Amino acid sequence: MLPPRSPAGRSPPPGPTCLNLVLVTETYSPEINGVAMTLGHLVQGLTRLGHRVTIIRPRQRTEQDAAALQVSGPVTQHLLPGLPIPGYPLLRFGLPAGGRLRRLWRRARPDLVHIATEGPLGFSALNAARILGLPVTSSFHTNFHRYTHDYRFSWLFTLTAKWLRCFHNRTLRTFAPTRELCAELAADGYQNLRVLSRGVDPALFTAARRNPETRLTWGADADDPLVIHTGRLAREKNYALIIRAFDAMRAANPRCRFVVVGDGPLRAELAAKLPYARFTGFVDRATLAVHYASADIYLHASVTETYGNVAAEALASGLAFAGYDYAAAHELVRSGENGLLVPLGDEPAFIAAAVRLATDPVLAARLRARAAAAVAARSWDHVVAQFAADLAEAVTHPTGGAELSTLNPQLSTRP
Repeated sequence: MLPPRSPAGRSPPPGPTCLNLVLVTETYSPEINGVAMTLGHLVQGLTRLGHRVTIIRPRQRTEQDAAALQVSGPVTQHLLPGLPIPGYPLLRFGLPAGGRLRRLWRRARPDLVHIATEGPLGFSALNAARILGLPVTSSFHTNFHRYTHDYRFSWLFTLTAKWLRCFHNRTLRTFAPTRELCAELAADGYQNLRVLSRGVDPALFTAARRNPETRLTWGADADDPLVIHTGRLAREKNYALIIRAFDAMRAANPRCRFVVVGDGPLRAELAAKLPYARFTGFVDRATLAVHYASADIYLHASVTETYGNVAAEALASGLAFAGYDYAAAHELVRSGENGLLVPLGDEPAFIAAAVRLATDPVLAARLRARAAAAVAARSWDHVVAQFAADLAEAVTHPTGGAELSTLNPQLSTRP
């Protein structure tokens, strides 16, 4: 059964129009990843609507000497102790802080606590909020249970999946980024699901930012197919398949050029296996937009994404896209019209699609011309407004709210 969702444009439920919200997360800017970026957009949008947001998160590597409390207008940040994630020191997890959170929330009681990550900090926040009788909602941003296979802990899959389900079912609402994922979670026993989609900034990610000089620094002439891939350089992103696809494209068309944007624990290994590729490391968002627009082709091989912001950004930037038919690509791409999709897990088909883009310039040009239209209606303002309405509903109608048989079509169906 489809998860219920408030329809776009409906009047907000009775109750406070400006909420005092708490966001508990173990990743946030200045960390660079899809979840941190998404949360940044949500916080900015919520404050523009008049809500106050308090962020509870661990200190990051560059913030060891930062003040424990940061206040910037309607946003307050409490920085708590944390530790590096084993095997991935670029990211951190927060330590349990139940006692501190209870004291904080007794002094200044929030209207709602939203938990974005399911780590030790998020678990202690969930317990603290329930003890104090505070409404709690959560987000399902990451398929942590599927990561157990990538990091050779397959024996933990069932335990991790059960943990995530129990965690989220103790909250009033669980937000997931696609209708497809909500259906999968519902089949796995998750309750009270809502769609919290993702937006894209078309003023930032646009083909108009294409820069011939940037291409030249990468060794690409005007007519050379330039393939770009962006993201965390980590095992769960399926780089083994990306390498095979790159190699096949290069063999079919030696004029292909390759750029990898991002950083992570696999960077040295990937650089050794892809000596012909350019590795830029992490870049700021404005530079990233230029990098996207200055390329021609985007490959997306991950099989563990809950959404995949990079797919929307690549399409908005006018790239010929090839990827698996799930998550963001499933919602945004019509295969053969504005990108190429192949069945999830079909690696030979993925490589064949990549080679088609490298060897058929007419096809690549046609897909590029139609790519941006796929995300033209996906504004962050609309996403945030719907999220705010759903949070207000959780405060005023914690046991459910309207049971609807349809979802907002702008957010949850293909173009």
